[in-house]
Amino acid sequence: MTQIASTRRPWLRFTRHYIEMIIAMFVGMGVLGVLFAVAGLDFSFERDPELAYLLMAFNMSVGMAVIMRFRRHSWPATLEMCGAMFAPVVPLFPLLWLNVIDGETVMLVAHVAMFPLMLGIMFWRRTEYTGCAA
Repeated sequence: MTQIASTRRPWLRFTRHYIEMIIAMFVGMGVLGVLFAVAGLDFSFERDPELAYLLMAFNMSVGMAVIMRFRRHSWPATLEMCGAMFAPVVPLFPLLWLNVIDGETVMLVAHVAMFPLMLGIMFWRRTEYTGCAA
């Protein structure tokens, strides 16, 4: 029983972190999105796709960074997780500029890409997120 519990606990911690990051992304996006909109920084994906995406990625990153630092994760791990919010646009912005895709597609594809990127980062640094050596 103890063997099973000790084996499951790190992966429960890993899973909890992943779910917390998803929640933190949406909370950051919602709360900061409203604050920035009230301040007049309300960009649309049709009119200003680059600015809209970068502001949204920033908002999600702030939410995740707050939770990660509260949970005492390292700065490198925190910045890598935040980087997963920005990395998807590296190949997407040039496609946008060439009119191959539109702003809504950038948003959709980038959001879909964020989740496996976050998971990949977590597997890469699984000791950080499970609390035990690989």
